[in-house]
Amino acid sequence: MLNRFSRTELLVGKENMEKLAGARVAIFGVGGVGGYTLEALVRSGIGEVDLIDDDKVCLTNINRQIIATTSTIGKYKVDVAKDRALDINPHIKVNTYKTFYLPDTADQFDFTKYDYVVDAIDTVTGKLQLIEQAKRIGTPIISSMGAGNKMDPTAFEVADISKTSVCPLAKVMRRELKKRGINNLKVVYSKEKALTPIEDESTSCKINCVCPPGVARNCTQRRQVPGSTAFVPSVVGLIIAGEVVKDIIGF
Repeated sequence: MLNRFSRTELLVGKENMEKLAGARVAIFGVGGVGGYTLEALVRSGIGEVDLIDDDKVCLTNINRQIIATTSTIGKYKVDVAKDRALDINPHIKVNTYKTFYLPDTADQFDFTKYDYVVDAIDTVTGKLQLIEQAKRIGTPIISSMGAGNKMDPTAFEVADISKTSVCPLAKVMRRELKKRGINNLKVVYSKEKALTPIEDESTSCKINCVCPPGVARNCTQRRQVPGSTAFVPSVVGLIIAGEVVKDIIGF
C-alpha cells in the first residue's frame, strides 16, 4: 500500500523501513544543522525523536534554519520543530526538552534509550560531555564540526575525528577527546578555511541584538558572531541524517 515513505522503501525495502520506524534518535541542537537533520530523519520514517534545545527562533535565523520563518520568530525551536515533524508524519513520537546540554544537565538524558545521538551543538564543553556520555553507554553518535564562516557545501565530508585536518574545532576536539581516552568519533567536517566575518556595526548582532525576550544566550555574549548561509549548514545536516539512516539499517 502506498504511504508517505513508499519512495524510500523502493530503495531500502520493507524490513529496513520497519527498523527506521522502530528507531529513536536524539538531536542535540535544533538550529541550522540540527533542523535539517531532523527534517531528513522525519521524512525517512524514523519513529521517535528527542529534540534538545533551549533557544527561541530569532529573526537572524531565517537565512539558514528550516524551522525559522516570520511566523515562528519568538517561539521555542523545539516546539516549532515538533509541530513541523508531526505535520510531515503524524505517527512520529517527538519528545522535547527546553534545555541547553552541558555537564550539569547531562543527567536528564538516558542514552540507553537512544539508537543514535546527533551532536549539533556549538560549544566545546557540551560536545565533549555529549560524546563522553554516548561513548560510555555505547550509543552511536555523529558530531558536526565547524560549519560557520564557510561557503563551500561540497567540501564537507564524513570522517573519523582522527583523520580530520584544517578545521579548528576538529583540532580542539581531537586534542580534548584524546585526553579523555576517546580516539574514534564519526564527524562531518570541512577542510575549507573559514572566512573572517565582515565587521559592520549596522548588521552586527553584538550591537543590534534582535533575540526574542527570554533568550538565555544571545549574540551579545559571543566573542564573535559567525556568518552563515542557507546552503552550508543545511548540507551538513542532510549528510548527518544520511549517515544515521544508513547506520541504523546497516546499508
